[in-house]
Amino acid sequence: MAVKIRLRRMGSKKNPFYRIIVADSRTARNGRFIEEIGYYDPLTEEKTVKVDSEKAKEWIKNGAKPTETVDKLFKKHGIYE
Repeated sequence: MAVKIRLRRMGSKKNPFYRIIVADSRTARNGRFIEEIGYYDPLTEEKTVKVDSEKAKEWIKNGAKPTETVDKLFKKHGIYE
């Protein structure tokens, strides 16, 4: 099973809010997921990213691949060493 760390869109029309989730790569964007590890709010003055770094590192160590966008967020906010 290929596992991805990706964004799940929440919020209303023209007011996006994203949850950072761990899910099977074959499921739909907003479909079933394994675990929620954080959130991302791009509309606040300073973009808000809250991630449980221990869970993220554990999932990456176990083989989960972050998507390109999540990878950029993790690097920018210091999840990786």
